Amino acid sequence: MPPPAHTKGFTAPPRAVFATNPDLSRGRLHAESPSATRTEFQRDRDRIIHSDAFRRLKQKTQVFVAHEGDHYRTRLTHSLEVSQIARTVARVLGLDEDLAEVLALAHDIGHPPFGHAGETALNEVMKQYDGFDHNAQALRVLTKLERKYPKFDGLNLTWETLEGVIKHNGPLVTPDKPLEDLPAAFRDYEALQSLELDTFAGPEAQVAALADDIAYNNHDILDGVRAGMLDIDDLLDIPLTGDVLRAVRAEFPALEHDRVLAEMVRRLIGIWTRDLISEFQTRAALAKPGSVEEVRALERPLAAFSDDLLEKQKPLREFLFNRMYRHPKVNRMMSQARRVVRELFGLYFAEPEALPAPWRERANAADAMKRARIVCDYIAGMTDTYAIDEHRRLFNLERWV
Repeated sequence: MPPPAHTKGFTAPPRAVFATNPDLSRGRLHAESPSATRTEFQRDRDRIIHSDAFRRLKQKTQVFVAHEGDHYRTRLTHSLEVSQIARTVARVLGLDEDLAEVLALAHDIGHPPFGHAGETALNEVMKQYDGFDHNAQALRVLTKLERKYPKFDGLNLTWETLEGVIKHNGPLVTPDKPLEDLPAAFRDYEALQSLELDTFAGPEAQVAALADDIAYNNHDILDGVRAGMLDIDDLLDIPLTGDVLRAVRAEFPALEHDRVLAEMVRRLIGIWTRDLISEFQTRAALAKPGSVEEVRALERPLAAFSDDLLEKQKPLREFLFNRMYRHPKVNRMMSQARRVVRELFGLYFAEPEALPAPWRERANAADAMKRARIVCDYIAGMTDTYAIDEHRRLFNLERWV
């Protein structure tokens, strides 16, 4: 039997004039010899993948606590899905795929255990100690807390990667928010190397940020239905998902439930992705940036969703918020998570002897401000399951019996 005929597939366009060029990178804070086998951004990607903080994302979650089940997404699997979408979009737009990938892989690296509940709790207990912000924590992880190299702390990533990680959602310094109002991590690093916090990030970072939106908007649908919090038929009443679900069922009337759900989500990701590509191309054609520096200097980002899609996704976001993110089961889990974080912080701060070495030595030698940050760093690095187990070890006296 002859092999099936194939039509010509996708051909990548040439590099865009405003794409970030690894050969023109602004370099690293600590000078290093270039790699003979990888570009600067490929090297950054590999450092992220081999980092302890990235590996711990396998048991950190956003909506569900990690021990709830094996089929729900963790921040690790989510980051891999974001990187796939970001690479695809970057390839179509002629951007640097490797930079888009490393920024997607690193975008959640500063998150504490238990998602937004853990962040809220850490920010509360750190209120008088400069607070907690996952974006600032990402900068701490990448420049201080990862300790693998003999000559420097952190991963010594390129300027473009650090800039993209912390500015992926837009400028941090604005007329209403001066540098002095930002967390200390930003202020401290700015004294070492300016990341130009008052401008937009490069195009690859902008694409990675919206790839994140595409991934969690659609994959949360899948996880919500699997968890029993959502019914697939509920999605028929929402314009965007309803149209796609009806089309899948019309085309495949005998298809089983799980495949219908997967096909619907696959098509929805396609809709969001094509819209991002189209809107980016429209904005780029209007702005005509001639370099990545001109992209940073624009008054609005190049990467965005169209007004039409933004309007269509509003009912879906509201539906997910009310039916999933505020589901009684999730509320109970998040209440427990906040209590775990608060109680762990209180105990470690009052009794640093409970910390493992070398955290214990650093905390014992520090004043209150520095001790609080050391304890915060330790808790922020925990996985969901480790935080739960550590809380049980420290507070459940029945385990002594």
